[in-house]
Amino acid sequence: RPKPADYALRFRRSLSTAASSHHQHQRERKRRKRRRRRSRKTREGRKGSRRRRKGEPSYQPLLVTESMEFKTLRIVQKDPSLGVFHLLLNNPSRKNALTMDFFDEYPRALSSLDQNPSARVVILSSDSDHFCSGIDISALSTITPNPQAAGEQGRTREAMRRMIKQMQAAVSAAESCRKPVIAAVFGGCIGGGIDLITACDLRVSTEGAFFSVKEVDLALAADLGTLQRLPALVGFGNAVDLALTGRRFSGGEAKALGLVQRVFPSRTAMEDGVWKMAVDIAEKSPLAVMGTKAVLLRSRELTVEQGLDYVATWNSAMLPSDDLREAIEAYIHKRKPVFAKL
Repeated sequence: RPKPADYALRFRRSLSTAASSHHQHQRERKRRKRRRRRSRKTREGRKGSRRRRKGEPSYQPLLVTESMEFKTLRIVQKDPSLGVFHLLLNNPSRKNALTMDFFDEYPRALSSLDQNPSARVVILSSDSDHFCSGIDISALSTITPNPQAAGEQGRTREAMRRMIKQMQAAVSAAESCRKPVIAAVFGGCIGGGIDLITACDLRVSTEGAFFSVKEVDLALAADLGTLQRLPALVGFGNAVDLALTGRRFSGGEAKALGLVQRVFPSRTAMEDGVWKMAVDIAEKSPLAVMGTKAVLLRSRELTVEQGLDYVATWNSAMLPSDDLREAIEAYIHKRKPVFAKL
């Protein structure tokens, strides 16, 4: 018969075995939790990859802010939750005259906004009391050859032509940008300023703004786009009147002619109005907005039949998209659609 000491030994051994089993069970539970966490992270990573393939960029987008280094421009995003960026002409000492630095920086700024997936609409405006006083006289002197200078004139004039073509391409950057560009004009918009706004997609102004196709008073023909784009906006006869006389006309007349789409009584009212317009556009499908701009610009050069063929080809490529499904689901469920970045 076992002695009492044997019972005590057996009891201690059973306690030790139970404790060891308990610790082993706890370690096993922790190992299972770690495996579940790793498995969950793996699944979430796969889902994230699928989302990125559907449209969300896996890279950190280029952050375009006012800290970017430009001499004649500033880029500002006032509300990071919205895709509206302000591109501000920033040469107040010369009333935003267009210098050679501007012609270098303007296309670079618009290209950066075009490539930024967070940007959906660009508002082109000014930091000073005037929108633009035209091309800087010093810039004209740098590209104009001296007829009295010695040397071979053919190559000199060919270099001048190349310079003009580069300036034309800079002004046309607003059309090349996939995102809509809205010009907001107050104060003076003279000469080269008309070139800038006619290349934009939409134009608004204050009633007190004034405009002038001023090049004829400087003994030259406007060569940066006004003579090509203005007739389509205001009609050929009105464009001839404005280009040959160089006369000043107001924001109200600009609205009557069709140069601007909306006129506001004050600068504050215009800034509020153009902001609402930009936000309204930014909330729509970026694919649809981009496609609408591209088709409208291309249709200027086409007959109606050719334009219809072009948009049929465009939509056959772009129509099957997540944006279309999201728009339909939002409409059915009576909610606001949310679209991925471009």
